[in-house]
Amino acid sequence: MTDLHALRDREDLRDTVLKFATAVDTIDMALYRSAFAEACEYDLSAFNGQAPVTVKAADWAAGIEPFLRGFDATQHLLSNFVFDIAGDRATVTASVQAEHFRANDQGDGSVTLGGFYNFGLKRTPDGWRIDRFKLTASWHRGNQGLYALAGSGTPRR
Repeated sequence: MTDLHALRDREDLRDTVLKFATAVDTIDMALYRSAFAEACEYDLSAFNGQAPVTVKAADWAAGIEPFLRGFDATQHLLSNFVFDIAGDRATVTASVQAEHFRANDQGDGSVTLGGFYNFGLKRTPDGWRIDRFKLTASWHRGNQGLYALAGSGTPRR
């Protein structure tokens, strides 16, 4: 692979994972879905203690949308990208700082999560698509009860 092709792959990979983060913050589920392969392994075990699951990306998007709508706003900032590209497979690791906001009567209106995202991606005829997603939560600051409030089914946006 030429240096130019490698740089193009890196930018396309970065665009794909940033598409995911932007879609989460804007609750644009069509954009969210476009970042993923047909099926994806989701590993949030470091966040919620549940075992990883492999599901259709459209089903995951439909399931997570009510949770996202339970916040007044979110902002997922990704940085420190590390790329490992091997043919039509790639891994992208990125630092994440995820801000979550929700006015409530049970404490602080914000919670911040810091950690890492690890994305497994495959090259498809339509470009790079995420088929493995892992969140490693390293720290939290603020009212962690907001996650439960957001998941309570009361949409905020």
